[in-house]
This record gives sequence, structure tokens and C-alpha cells, in this order.
Amino acid sequence: MTPLLFLLTAVAGGVGAALRFVLDGVIRSRFPTFPIGTLVINVAGSFVLGLATAVALGELVPPEALSVLGVGLMGGFTTFSTASFETVRLIGDRRYGAALVNSVGMLIASVLAAALGLWLGSLF
Repeated sequence: MTPLLFLLTAVAGGVGAALRFVLDGVIRSRFPTFPIGTLVINVAGSFVLGLATAVALGELVPPEALSVLGVGLMGGFTTFSTASFETVRLIGDRRYGAALVNSVGMLIASVLAAALGLWLGSLF
């Protein structure tokens, strides 16, 4: 790893976190009772990471670009810890069905989105 790759990955991570902060705030203002923002963010991030990985595996971009986009931007954008906390909060509020939908639904949707991204990226 070069110092430039480290710096670009770190900056991309900060940009990803800022994008998540803004997008989650916008979605939360419209849907305050269910953490759909985190769901949208994690599913979108899984799709983009799948797409970027397939493109990188096809050698259309250098592997360093995948590090910056995948580890940096999508690593900062997506959030497993927030999803876990939001599920615990739903359980604490005795919203067991919502907690189940949030946790299992996010996992299934994210895996399907990553698979779709990989498939679409392999077409290039």
C-alpha cells in the first residue's frame, strides 16, 4: 500500500460517511418510525460494492480503484453497527416484527443487491 492509496482510501471513507449522514437524515425526516434509511444505504452500498468488484475482477479498472471505492467510499457509506443498534432499539420498543424485518430483510436485500451488482458488473 502506498501513502497515496492510504490517503485516497481514507478520504473516500470520510466522503462515504458524510453521504450516509446526509442521506439517512433526509430519509429519516420522511420516515421517522422505521430505520429505512439504513436499509436503503446498506442495500445500495452492497450493490455498488458488488458492481465495483466485478468490474475490478474484469480488470477494467486497477485494483487500487476497488480499494478506494470499496474499502473507502462504500466502507464509510454502509453501516453494520447502526443496523444492529437500530434492531436492538426496535426490540427494546417491543416492536419485534419490525426488528425481524429490519435485520433479516436487510441481510437478504443486501446479499441480493451484491449479487445483482456482481452479475451486472460481469457484463462489462
